[in-house]
This record gives sequence, C-alpha cells and structure tokens, in this order.
Amino acid sequence: MMVNASVVTVFTLSGLNYSLEIRISLFFLSLLWYLMILTGNAALIIAIVMDKNLHNPMYIFLCNLCINGLYGAFGFYPKFLLDLLSSHVITPAGCMLQGFVLHASLCSDYTILALMAMDRYVAICQPLYYHSFMTKKRVTILVFLSWLIPHYSMLMNSGSLLGSELCGSHIDRLYCVNFMILKLTCVAPKSYGAIAYVNIGFYILLFVCILFSYVSLVKSISSSQANWAMFTQTCLPHFISLLTFAASALLDLLYMRFGSQHLPNELNNFVSMEYLLFPPLINPLVYGIQLTKIRKRILHFVHINWKKAKVEVSTLHIHDEHST
Repeated sequence: MMVNASVVTVFTLSGLNYSLEIRISLFFLSLLWYLMILTGNAALIIAIVMDKNLHNPMYIFLCNLCINGLYGAFGFYPKFLLDLLSSHVITPAGCMLQGFVLHASLCSDYTILALMAMDRYVAICQPLYYHSFMTKKRVTILVFLSWLIPHYSMLMNSGSLLGSELCGSHIDRLYCVNFMILKLTCVAPKSYGAIAYVNIGFYILLFVCILFSYVSLVKSISSSQANWAMFTQTCLPHFISLLTFAASALLDLLYMRFGSQHLPNELNNFVSMEYLLFPPLINPLVYGIQLTKIRKRILHFVHINWKKAKVEVSTLHIHDEHST
C-alpha cells in the first residue's frame, strides 16, 4: 500500500486561535500560575533540605515529588508562554524532547506516589520494622529507581518513534505527546505497541501495590486511635495528591483517545492542560498546610527574613538621619 510520506521540518500545534489581546491575557495568567508552581514546590524543597529533622523517608519522597513537579512544569510552561506570543510551531526534535519530558514526569509522579504509599503502609501497619526496613541505603535505591524506571521506559517509548515516516505535520494539541506523534506516522511501528503494553503492565502493578497499601491502612486505623491520628496527619495529603493525579491523568488519557473534536476549543485546551495545572500546585499546598513540621519550618523561614528586612530598613533609615 502506498503512503504519502513527506519530509517534516516543523510541527504545527493547535489550540491557540485567539486574538492578540486574549493571548497576552493568557500569557500573564499562565506566567502567574507558573510562578506559583515554582514558588510552592521550591519552598517545600528548601524547607526539607535545610532542616535536618526532615531528613527522613517520608519527607525525602515528598522532596522528590516537588522536584518532579518543577521538572514537568519546565517541560511545558516556557514553551507554552513563548507560543502565546509567537507562532505555535515546534521542530520534530523539540517535539520528541517535550513529549519525553512530560511523559517521564507524569510516570515519575506516579512512581513516587507509590513509594509514599508504601512508606506510610510500613510506618503505620508495621511500625516495629520501619527503621530497619527504611534504611538510608534502601531509600536511596528506591528514589534512584523512581527516577530511572520512568525515564528508561519513556526513553524506549519515544525511541520507538524515531525514524518513522510521517504523513502529516499538524498536532491537534497545545503541546507534544507521543500518542499524537504516533498518529502522524504513515505506519505505526510495532515496537511502540509492545513497549506501551509493558509500561502499562508495570504501572498497573504499581496501582495494585497502592491499593493494597490503602486497604491495609484502612484496616489498621479502624482498630487504633493512634493510627487514625497518624493517618490523618501524613496519609491524608498523600491521598489528596494521589486522587488529584489519578483524576487528572485518567481524564487526559481518556480524552486524548476518545474525546470529541466537536467540543469547544476552550474545553479541549483545559482538558489537555489540567494535569499540568493542578497536581504541581496542589501537592505543595496540601503538604505545606497539613504537615506541621513543614508548615512551621516555612513560617520560621519567612519570619526570620521578615525580621532581617525590618532591621535593614531601620538601619538604612538611621543612616539617612545621621547623614542629614
């Protein structure tokens, strides 16, 4: 069968068919949202790194979750902000890179959340074995794997598309994802499907582990008031983050494959962006508010810097008075 393959030097992205005034307004709103994501995640990372009392597995996993939030945001927002002020195009190499970063960040989020569920299971359901199981060496290995496995699996996934002949150059989305690139290929590579099924199998296994952890946690807290207090303090923010991630990722996945093209452009854009909007901001908010140690550390940091600023202003004022 003949295919109309062509040499593609640039992909065009869709979704920003607005007037210049609307695009400028969207630029400032998106920039504000991006800065909020950067500030919220950076605040938690700094608080955890600076306070030695927070150097335990739960907070180390949380720190990595926030780092991944920054990583994923960096893969989307700078390019999106640029697109709002210029032409909405991207090179094939840039498209592959963006797709890889966004996929890897999404999978890393899931992997780290699974580690956090396992950590809470051991801490609450097997407290006597917690410190012997969650050693520094084992935590280091788990963190390393939580980054390595998603990036390796997505590298294989993205790599399977390299060299494929393309029969189109228009991506019906605000940004690049592998599935949209796959739709442009003249003949879908067989390796892509095989790798995708392996990846899906692995993340289904992680889902089973998370489900087992929470079933065990619910059984444990029903018989102990102390376990209930620990659950509400440390597991509740994780549960909120997990639900936010699952709802956002599942909605985007289903919509990308089964969504209607007849829906309004604004709704299409929102659904395609919501997993890049909410989880990176909600994670630092719920953990910063719920976890007392982090909240106190951040407030202490803000209080110290506020006092320093007042002292500097007072010193400058006194110096000006002496000068006059």
